[in-house]
Amino acid sequence: MILNNYKIWSLTDGSQGMRSQANGLAMELGSDIHEIKTELLFPWSKLQPGILPTFNWIFRNQIPENKLPKILISCGRKSVYLSLYLKKKFKDIINIHIQNPKISFEKFNFIIAPNHDGIKGPNVINSIGALHQFNSENNILTISNINLPKNNLLSCFIGGENQHYKFSEKEINNLCNELLTTVKANPKLNLLVITSRRTNNITKRILNKKLNGIASIWTGEGENPYFFAIKYSSFFVLTSDSTSMISESAISGKPIYVYHLPYKRISKRLQYFHNEFKNLNITRDFNNIKKLDEWKYKPLNETKRIAGIIKKRIIEEDL
Repeated sequence: MILNNYKIWSLTDGSQGMRSQANGLAMELGSDIHEIKTELLFPWSKLQPGILPTFNWIFRNQIPENKLPKILISCGRKSVYLSLYLKKKFKDIINIHIQNPKISFEKFNFIIAPNHDGIKGPNVINSIGALHQFNSENNILTISNINLPKNNLLSCFIGGENQHYKFSEKEINNLCNELLTTVKANPKLNLLVITSRRTNNITKRILNKKLNGIASIWTGEGENPYFFAIKYSSFFVLTSDSTSMISESAISGKPIYVYHLPYKRISKRLQYFHNEFKNLNITRDFNNIKKLDEWKYKPLNETKRIAGIIKKRIIEEDL
């Protein structure tokens, strides 16, 4: 069921992770979607919403107020500002925020937050992991003719150091050794390694040096095979720093191994996330793995489930 008569605006800071979440939900709710990259003036661009008042002139981008939406879907800190501004000016707009907005929940019709964020409320809908733009029925995105094997594909997604995890040369060398051991024990495997925007150049050099001739390696040049990998992989190995890549891979229903990086400081949120996915039999640890297990689970499609809850509530209120 699509809300065909509802114009939807997707508000993000333009980063791929935010766009995947907001656009994924938008596509499950309707087909008339307009993307807006929120650009703010200083100091609003640096401050948490709620500290300073919000005016129309703080937005660098033009807001097409002559074509107002019925639904706003915002994701990320910067997009909160535009959602609040439009909701205050046009009270009938339904505004949905993905992630914890860190301001009063009453300012939104719906808040979508993962279980590991630990927030509750009458208008909060909790998800298992992060929302995204993939769909288990058709994978939504068109896969171009990437010349890579589709059978026995083991895809390894590499993140990078962040505020919670260390990602040293020692760790990437160890991961490469683990991958080499796995491929040696499973000679029919085709290994694909894909780096992310957070992967530094040192890590990329080590990957190319240690896995050259063993794996197909994408480090940012040419077409990104990430969508291809989500669709065709038989197995996944992912570094533990990215909850979004793990959530997206879970749409496949295929085994996901997680290579756990050492913490800079313990994060209860991330521990909850990884325990939740383990308990659901979606992930297992990637440590000294020789034989890859072929377990199954129901493809995780939280975007579709949550869109169904929102549509039901909207329709009930319209009645």
